[in-house]
Amino acid sequence: MENEAVAPTTRVVAPRTSTGFEYTFPAIRGIQAGREFYVSMCPLRLIPKIFIFDEDELSPELRAQRILNKGRLPALSKYILDNPDDYIFSALTASVDGDMDFESHSPDGTGFRTGQLRIPMDARFLINDGQHRRAAIELALKENPDLGEETIAVVFFQDTGLARSQQMFADLNRHAVRPARSIGVLYDHRDPSSQVVRSMISQSSTFKGYVEMEKSNLSPRSRMMFTLSALYFGTQALLQGLQIEAAKATDLALSYWEAIDKSLPEWAQVRNKELSATEMRRDFIHSHGIALHALGRIGNSLFRESTAPSKWKKQLAPLKTVNWTRANPHWEGRAIVGGRVSKSHQNVTLTVNYLRNHLGLDLSPEEQRVENAYLRGEA
Repeated sequence: MENEAVAPTTRVVAPRTSTGFEYTFPAIRGIQAGREFYVSMCPLRLIPKIFIFDEDELSPELRAQRILNKGRLPALSKYILDNPDDYIFSALTASVDGDMDFESHSPDGTGFRTGQLRIPMDARFLINDGQHRRAAIELALKENPDLGEETIAVVFFQDTGLARSQQMFADLNRHAVRPARSIGVLYDHRDPSSQVVRSMISQSSTFKGYVEMEKSNLSPRSRMMFTLSALYFGTQALLQGLQIEAAKATDLALSYWEAIDKSLPEWAQVRNKELSATEMRRDFIHSHGIALHALGRIGNSLFRESTAPSKWKKQLAPLKTVNWTRANPHWEGRAIVGGRVSKSHQNVTLTVNYLRNHLGLDLSPEEQRVENAYLRGEA
């Protein structure tokens, strides 16, 4: 039961011991699609011991899970370790290729659904949902063994064959929808950048009432000027690497974006009902995510030289003469590709380069490399 995890695939095997030995879990019995299933609370220390990855590499058609992405594990493990008082993991879902014997506490009533679930130790387990959580738990336990007494819910189904297990994986992921980035920023109280952006919006006449807080895309008729996610990435770029406390960061970001507002008359025209948000977004690019991100990077380089407003505001003065209209041919290939605004990293850098040149600022070596490739027609 102390085997090390090796060469992970998605098939997992319970530790082999002599028959007659079994796992006993306190459990609740349920019914779905006419089939019994069981839910138990398992100590985290048991999860790596029960679910051990098979060392055999299997082809996709013989697996019932995706290959473990090891690149995801450090972030998941760090999430547990950094938030020991308020992390949260949803249940693991597993199929058991072996006998499951459920002993109810009583023959009827509530006790009929609660009891002890007994599974032979030589049964085979397959994780249908949660293999990355399981691997992250193992990593976290190595750094903080005290987590071992905490628990996670495990849902056990009877394994009725590979086809059924593959169908379970497909069904469990069929309707999974990643939430929009904006609502993630809105609800994230751990991320300092999220906190700064929310606080800034609540205090700023530039943004308050004109930011879409849930969706990361604006409908053509939306009266909003910005999405929360676009402001988040712009502000995150603005404050990147600056070692300042949260309150000062909020004040600095607020001061910067309000200075930008004074250089972009269309923003004020929307607030004054002289121009609709739809018309502004249609004809100008300065409220789109790529422009906010680029402006954030410009501000970051200015702040690294000095956070004194008298200096960086003076350096921003030429922004008033930038042609932000989509009709500006200089945006094609930089901020616009094939008539559509692009948010790729390369296009953000090319937009930054255009603004730096307009402001008389030097390009970094990486920005110069991207610029040279663009001018050679390689971008």
